[in-house]
Amino acid sequence: MKTSATRWLLPLCLLAGLPAHALYKVVGPDGKITYTDRPPPETAKVQPLSASGGPTSGGVLPYELQQVVGRFPVTLYTMRECPGCDAGRALLRQRGVPYTEKTVNTPQDVQAFSRLSGGTDLPLLQVGGQRIKGFGAGEWNSWLDTAGYPKQSTLPANWQFAPATPMVAVAPAPAQAGAPAPTPAPATAVPPPPAGNAPPGFKF
Repeated sequence: MKTSATRWLLPLCLLAGLPAHALYKVVGPDGKITYTDRPPPETAKVQPLSASGGPTSGGVLPYELQQVVGRFPVTLYTMRECPGCDAGRALLRQRGVPYTEKTVNTPQDVQAFSRLSGGTDLPLLQVGGQRIKGFGAGEWNSWLDTAGYPKQSTLPANWQFAPATPMVAVAPAPAQAGAPAPTPAPATAVPPPPAGNAPPGFKF
């Protein structure tokens, strides 16, 4: 059970030392690209950005929600066969919280996650600079409320949540230059069909 002092610290933890995030990618008439957290002039070509800095996935966030996402981006860390992860994901989607999901499935993911969080407990919800280990609907909603996320979804009807990505991207192994091509396996002779009613592969 949290003390009253802890509750008073929630806003302070969220506000301390968080960098501003760009909400818009603006292409000017001269082709110059700039990033800003302020609504650009109507004459410029504008592309809203997600919390991770990439384009939003379908639809444009309402301005108020863009402001919250820019100040306190949400990241969800999950793994396979994790009921708490599934429940946490469902809560964020039902509430309409744009988030980035990172999966922790490989040994490399586990090492990177351990360095980030200091442990291996999943799910982990990050709201701005605050990390909440394990799933608890009340605690998660409390932090989201403190950050300013609306209690009911305000996402556009055509909004699509971005798919989850591994915490550590695995690059394909480069082909070795000058390596000989693999020798095809020799063709094996097909045995003749068995006589009578014997099953295939059965020998007398």
